[in-house]
Amino acid sequence: MSHFLRWQLADCELLFWPAFVEPLQAGVLLRQLLDQGHWQQPTIRIYGREVAIPRRQWWMGDADACYRYSQTLFQPDPWRSQVADVAVKVSEACGQRFNSVLLNLYRDGGDHMGWHSDDEPELGPQPLIASLSLGATRRFLLRHKQLGCRFELPLATGDLLVMAGDTQRQWSHAVPKEARVQHPRINLTFRTIISPSAHRLEP
Repeated sequence: MSHFLRWQLADCELLFWPAFVEPLQAGVLLRQLLDQGHWQQPTIRIYGREVAIPRRQWWMGDADACYRYSQTLFQPDPWRSQVADVAVKVSEACGQRFNSVLLNLYRDGGDHMGWHSDDEPELGPQPLIASLSLGATRRFLLRHKQLGCRFELPLATGDLLVMAGDTQRQWSHAVPKEARVQHPRINLTFRTIISPSAHRLEP
């Protein structure tokens, strides 16, 4: 595992491990998840309309680590062994156990993620989000909600970016479209759901 870099921006703390997972291992994990993943394209409600998200998604974690996003409650699939092994390593690096992970599949540069913050109540007031990239390099953008200042970081295969402190409360982030990107990328965002039993679906 490589040494990490730290950026202390206004109201934001970022930790970055380039090549946290070495490229060969990252490639193997990417292929396994592409072939075996339970990928879905859920719809979310935006301004009163049901819209399919512009990427594929897979929610995984402890049985009670349910997660609500845009008025939709997601129940996790059980941990896959290869992802659970990575979760242990990421947890050790961050000093925090993660009980869930949201995997996003960007099939090519047309798939993207709009501006948003991971500030749902289930994540607590200062969530620590650890984001591991596999596959194609993609631009990762951050924008301060009040000041408007921006920060950009290209995330390559095996890179680990950790967002901590007030980052989710004060900043938004996005993965924009990139027409030149022809290959897939999977992003694993490890999270800790607070009091998960309070968010179970009713039987």
